Amino acid sequence: MDWREFAEQMAQLARRLLAQDSAQETLDEIVQAAVELIDGCEASGILALRKGRAVTLAARGDMVEESDRLQGEVGEGPCFDAARRVDGDRLFRIADLTQPQPAWPRYAPAARELGIGSMMGFLLYTHDQDFGALNLYSSRPGSFTKDSETAGWLFASHAAVAVAGARTVDQLEHALDTRHAIGEAMGILRERHGLSEEDAFAVLRRISQHHNIKIRDVAQTIRTDAPKQS
Repeated sequence: MDWREFAEQMAQLARRLLAQDSAQETLDEIVQAAVELIDGCEASGILALRKGRAVTLAARGDMVEESDRLQGEVGEGPCFDAARRVDGDRLFRIADLTQPQPAWPRYAPAARELGIGSMMGFLLYTHDQDFGALNLYSSRPGSFTKDSETAGWLFASHAAVAVAGARTVDQLEHALDTRHAIGEAMGILRERHGLSEEDAFAVLRRISQHHNIKIRDVAQTIRTDAPKQS
């Protein structure tokens, strides 16, 4: 492993990830880059748990979604464990999936049927957030070495920071969109009913509470229903 070359690839990866326009595009770029940059990796995916259910956030390669679906069905598997941090583990490496895997007696035989020979996985996390598990696949046993594990860990560290940043940008943009929608709805109410700014917001809040829907959704309905200016 040429670590100097890999360090340059990681620097380029950071620039690639920062250039994405949304959190989803960042996730998609991560799984694409993993196949390109991690030795032995033929397919890659990001798995998260949502209310105990396995959800594929991004995938590169046909075996990824099948593996995620299988782990969700049987309730076990290395990616499933990494995503929920069983025993506090943040990474795994299975050198040869053709050998018995006592930890996953239902998943392992079915994974072999999918053509998976070896796997690695890394929890994507920052100091206060987990974003799921980055999972790498090969059809060949023995594809992932100790060097691959180190490279994957460095890659996952870059990826987690990028996802955190992308989500922050998405959240900020969503907050700005929500603020703009509420402001427009208040303007419509003020013009239509001669209300003060405070009273217009009180109307939005009252409708929200009465119908148990979010204020931004109330605002969007008012904007949609308002007559268009000719």
